[in-house]
Amino acid sequence: MLNEKIQKALNEQVREEMASFYLYLSMSAYLEAQNLRGMASWMAKQAQEELGHAMKFFRYIHERGGRVTLEAIPKPENEWASPQAVFEATLAHERHITACIYKLVELATAERDHGTASFLQWFVTEQVEEEGAAEGILARFHMGAGQPAALLFLDRELGARQ
Repeated sequence: MLNEKIQKALNEQVREEMASFYLYLSMSAYLEAQNLRGMASWMAKQAQEELGHAMKFFRYIHERGGRVTLEAIPKPENEWASPQAVFEATLAHERHITACIYKLVELATAERDHGTASFLQWFVTEQVEEEGAAEGILARFHMGAGQPAALLFLDRELGARQ
């Protein structure tokens, strides 16, 4: 059974993951409006991945005899200065989520909830991958700065995401 502190913190993370889903869906819509369908597709897949993360927390809370309580999620941004700014915001957001996951790990350790600490290790690894992906995309934006063909190439590359 989850203790009250852990249950509350995990429910907050469900909200964080749902907010990530909503933010990335908004980013996808922005990129689609910019006629960057490959980037929009990449971001829509990222949104679906975040929804999957929320559901992992949702199921885990129930598996441990807890109760999920859904809270309101904030309205996401819907305008950015450029496609590159979208991915800069993505990296900043992933760093925020990493900090949230680390706080959960620290809480689980302090509360001696070894099951939750073990469960969270998957997310620790996932966040390394998430930040790395955003950093890699931003590196490509910087390499192609000022070259419109580079933007189109990156759009095509990101559209190939499975």
